[in-house]
Amino acid sequence: MKTLARWAGAEWGLVHTAVREPLLERRLRAVPMTLAAVCLTALLQVVQNRPWGYHLVQHLGAVRAEDPLWLALLRTPLSLFVPALDLPVWGALAQVLCVFGIGEICLGRRRTLALSYVATLAGTLYARLGIALGPHRPFGLPGTDAHVVDTGPSAAVVGLAVYLAWRYGAYVTAGAVTLAMALEVALKDNLAGKEHMAAIMGVGLMCLLSAAGERHAYGRRPRTASARPPAT
Repeated sequence: MKTLARWAGAEWGLVHTAVREPLLERRLRAVPMTLAAVCLTALLQVVQNRPWGYHLVQHLGAVRAEDPLWLALLRTPLSLFVPALDLPVWGALAQVLCVFGIGEICLGRRRTLALSYVATLAGTLYARLGIALGPHRPFGLPGTDAHVVDTGPSAAVVGLAVYLAWRYGAYVTAGAVTLAMALEVALKDNLAGKEHMAAIMGVGLMCLLSAAGERHAYGRRPRTASARPPAT
């Protein structure tokens, strides 16, 4: 038990430290964007399950690979918060509350939203590429997937979770999430699972760019006086 506790502390200790103090001091005021996202997701779930609201939500936030690209991009911001009709909404709400909340505190609102949309767009654009490749090529998709409605926060949640785990040194968690998504593709072989992998790849690129930027900034830092060579 102590070994497990030590491992948990080493894996998630930095995240726990970063999240604990803001939540204790400000409570729900520390995550206003996350609460707004949860409320919007719940509202869209209620609306799309009403006879008068289904088509409204579809026109505003449903993305399909068969749609023109400009229309898909226009609907993408709202599509992130439109829960899938065939999945329990409570799971989506819990995911958004947990992962978006940690992201908002640890990364800030702008970066959390930016990463969420990067992950979502990676999945959306992959669907178009996969259908263009066809089902008989690597990473290809059948043409029927062009009609599948592509909405929900799952790709954003997966991508953001992997980025947070990488950022705070929880590499086992990042690997476990990636492995779980790979198993989903292997077992179900559906569009959602493959889009989750595309989201991870998109966020992985952001991790590489972030690491490269930090190394570049570190290399440009001026030397301290003690580090300078002695004058001749």
